[in-house]
Amino acid sequence: MSNEFIKIKNLSQSFEGTDVPILENINLTINEGEFVAILGPSGSGKSTLLRLITGLIQPTDGEILFEGEKVDAVNPYASVVFQNFALYPWLSVVENVELGLKARGFPNDYSREKAVELIDLIGLDGFEDAYPKELSGGMKQRVGFARALAVQPKLLCMDEPFSALDFLTAENLRTELIELWTDKKMPIKSIILVTHGIEEAVLMADRIVILSKKPASIIADIKVNLPYPR
Repeated sequence: MSNEFIKIKNLSQSFEGTDVPILENINLTINEGEFVAILGPSGSGKSTLLRLITGLIQPTDGEILFEGEKVDAVNPYASVVFQNFALYPWLSVVENVELGLKARGFPNDYSREKAVELIDLIGLDGFEDAYPKELSGGMKQRVGFARALAVQPKLLCMDEPFSALDFLTAENLRTELIELWTDKKMPIKSIILVTHGIEEAVLMADRIVILSKKPASIIADIKVNLPYPR
């Protein structure tokens, strides 16, 4: 199998300022090349686990290793696609996409070139100068994907990215993302998808990690041995 990419060891997390547990004794290894879905009921701590993996928050107990190094700050090699699009309404499509590149110190010319390249890759060619208010939900989420991919992350994390979309738009985006992943058009080593949809997990992931209700622990870790497309 692929190399060990992320290792979660004896991880527990409580609500800030309290002893009320959200996650309890999570142990999980994610290998390079895996597409992992984290599945569980609403409020089970799935998004919290994702935030811990990306370093947005720190665990109450335990540790997370990313390529062998402890995650003790925001992980610069991870990008997140959110369910609510999280676009800046006063910035155009291309400006939203290039934002992360500029924040990391890349030159303006390179940032613009890379942003335009990703906009074309995710199917929004011709909408570079449009603003979020002019876009449909599906188009906004495409911008979210382009922005996440523009910084060439090693890890792509998705927090229920299709939940705010209509059925057909969500289906199309799932299919296109899988095609980009299987055709290796994205410079990423692994993907983590947070979802509460069983069908979505089976459709997209090659491994499904199931959390219990809160305080969440891992109750199943299932391989999906089905070829793409599904």
